[in-house]
Amino acid sequence: MNTITVVLLLAGIVTVSIAIIVLSQMREKARIERARKITAQEDAYNRANRLLTEIPGQYLTPDLKLLILKRMEEACNELASLKSNLPVQQWRNGVLQTKKAVMENTDSRPPVKIDSPDKSNYVKELLQNLFKMIEGMHKSGNINTATAKKNLKYVLFLVHKTHADLHVFQARDFVRQNQIRKAIHAYHLASTEMGKSKDNPLAMKAVKSFRTRIKELEAMSADGVDSSAESHSKLDREWDNFLHDTEWKKKADYDD
Repeated sequence: MNTITVVLLLAGIVTVSIAIIVLSQMREKARIERARKITAQEDAYNRANRLLTEIPGQYLTPDLKLLILKRMEEACNELASLKSNLPVQQWRNGVLQTKKAVMENTDSRPPVKIDSPDKSNYVKELLQNLFKMIEGMHKSGNINTATAKKNLKYVLFLVHKTHADLHVFQARDFVRQNQIRKAIHAYHLASTEMGKSKDNPLAMKAVKSFRTRIKELEAMSADGVDSSAESHSKLDREWDNFLHDTEWKKKADYDD
């Protein structure tokens, strides 16, 4: 075997070895990328499902529910195309059943009273994640600009409400302790939060009610009245039912 033959043989061996290594690396990269995509879509499904099940029922409008379900369905479709071993068909069937219930107005979710700082902060975190989800759906072209704008505006309003909920909770506690000036300040903060949603008539009705409550407390303070027995005012009862009481919605002039 001459020198040229040996060189060509060695070159062939090296070339085949390199090809095998490259092919192996490409397969490994493809495997890793597939696993990454599966994990990402599984996380997307779980995050959306968490929003649907843990956001208080009074916050979730049919439009918001359908957007969340749309994201869950998209994740299921992606997982199916990736041939994931996850129970994708079971998840998809659940999504379709819930979507049907929402569209038939039979999907009932209980309201949750936001009566502690921890609850307020937790709900705020959920709403912020919902805001990011809607933004992501808009950027990816899964929803149009009008739909995104409408729902983002409403979610932002709900975020302001969670801040107001916390201030109302604190105000009530101050009233029970007969610390009227602190209670008035807390109601001012609640009014400021709701005032950030100027284009929402329901929020503006709440601002007016907070101002009325502040005047009541100022009168009590001026008269030296002990407020401990008056710890749950009419406003407090209305605020507890703010998003799921038809009386508040009747008060709002949605035609303006």
